[in-house]
Order: sequence, then structure tokens, then C-alpha cells
Amino acid sequence: MAPQTASTQAPQGAADTAPAIRVRGIVNRFGTHTVHDGVDLDIHAGEVIGVIGPSGCGKSVLLRAIVGLRPPQAGTIEIFGRDIGRLSDQQRRLEERNWGVMFQDGALFSNLTVLENVMVPLREHVDMPMGLMRELADMKIRMAGLESSAGGKFPSDLSGGMRKRAALARALVLDPRLLFLDEPTAGLDPITAGRFDALVRELQQAMGLTVFLVTHDLDTLAATCDRIAVLGGKKLLAVGTMDELRQNPDEWIQEYFSGPRGRAAAAGYGQE
Repeated sequence: MAPQTASTQAPQGAADTAPAIRVRGIVNRFGTHTVHDGVDLDIHAGEVIGVIGPSGCGKSVLLRAIVGLRPPQAGTIEIFGRDIGRLSDQQRRLEERNWGVMFQDGALFSNLTVLENVMVPLREHVDMPMGLMRELADMKIRMAGLESSAGGKFPSDLSGGMRKRAALARALVLDPRLLFLDEPTAGLDPITAGRFDALVRELQQAMGLTVFLVTHDLDTLAATCDRIAVLGGKKLLAVGTMDELRQNPDEWIQEYFSGPRGRAAAAGYGQE
């Protein structure tokens, strides 16, 4: 099924410019198994786009391809108009300063404190005094909803929700233009997940972020996303708002959004 017309239109408030991310003809394979076979997707500057699909459709694989952790077998990925596959190592390092990535498990270093974890991108990309690094890391820890005292703790000392916030602080420490979130509320209880969704939306608006969010959480989609991209059958099935996708005739999309949980999520956020 071809993407909906909405996929080519910038959401309200998005800049009237070229897409922040342009994906064209992406092919991802693991041996003889093809996960993506010609995926096209535009992500507009200043929007939060959620990426969903059946298990095994390659949601996280697409995220990893965009940030360069797993280069695709074919296709192009442009970020702010630059083909990342053609950048030199030095050019790529400069571009990566504009990206913040938060993985599903947080990927915090267990032998470093929270403050030291948040400082890792600063030490890698920025030449500044250690004291200033600590001040910036502490500021991002507080922006992510943690107390400054959490900076001295190790990941094993934190609850699941606190680890997510620490990982978010690290993703934001370089003031990126793009934020990539892989299943950010997975494993959280509904109350903690709801607070995290609200925090992401608040920070996105305050910092003018473009957010690429992989999830299967209907409440997260309803609370945070301007548009939703649906992967399936090795392709991009559709792109649109939750209301638009609920009108899509695709069987999986209908079951996902029009089932009891989908209706409850939409009703809870005034989208019915």
C-alpha cells in the first residue's frame, strides 16, 4: 500500500523547508532475510514522528540505519540535506553532535555514575574544562526530571524510570536538533510512562527538537506524536495522524488503532 497523502505534508508548526530526515529506497538484510525492501520516509523538522509495526518489521533496525549504527545494503539517508553515507569520518563526527540517541535499555555504562554517563558525549565531542562539563551534565540531569543528587549514583542504584531519565539526559547533553528514542516507555508502569511521555513532549517543544520515536505504546503515540509511520511487509504501509490512520483500510492498522486499546488511547487524549 502506498503511503497516504499526509506523509508529504508538514504538520502544523513544522518548518516549510526540506525534511530533517529523508529516507529513500532503504534495504536492510540479515543474511538472506530482508527486513526492509525499498522504504521511503520523510521526517519534517520540528515534529514528533512515531514508528510502529508488527514485531520483526524492523522498527529499531530503521533507527539504527538512520544513525549509522547499521548501514543499509541499499538506499540513501539524508539528514538536514546531507547524505550521511557520503560523509567523511570528520564530517560525520560533526553531524553526530546534532543527534541524541536513547536506546530501549538506556545503554548506560554500569561502572560510571549518572553524571559521568551524561558527560560521555561531551568528552567525546567537545573541548571544554571538566568543571563546565559537570555543570552542563548536571543541568541536563535536572532537565530530565532527576535531582542533582542522582548524578552521584550508579545505574544499578536507580529505578527503571530513573534510568530512562538518565539516558534521556545523556541524549540531550549536546543540545541536539534530532532526538532518537527506541521504545522509551518499555518496561515502565503506566503512571511512570505517562510522566515520561509528558517530559518528552515538554522538552521537544522547549528545545525545538525533531523526534524519531520507535514504540508500540498506544498511549505514547496519542500523547506525543504529530504523525505515525507504519512499517510492515518490508515496506512503509502508511503515514499520518492517529485519526487518519484509523481510517486506513489495512487490516493490521485497523486492528491496531480501532481495537479496544486503540479506542481507549484516542479517547483519553481527545482524539475521537
